[in-house]
Amino acid sequence: MELDANTQVRVFLAKRCVTITKLAKLMTEKTGKKMSQQNLSNKLLSGTLHYNEMLVIADILGFKIQVEEK
Repeated sequence: MELDANTQVRVFLAKRCVTITKLAKLMTEKTGKKMSQQNLSNKLLSGTLHYNEMLVIADILGFKIQVEEK
């Protein structure tokens, strides 16, 4: 079973004991682009999170995203 981005990010956060607020702050620091907790939550809930944002989230939280052939 594959998880959607919202669920996957929340699994990452739970494993690292990090809040959405803290993640938004870390994303702002890493990318230089303002990311609020509300904006990040909205992107996750609406399914509009960009792939490059997902890569940044994974990197910040110490995960690697791999694409594999079926």
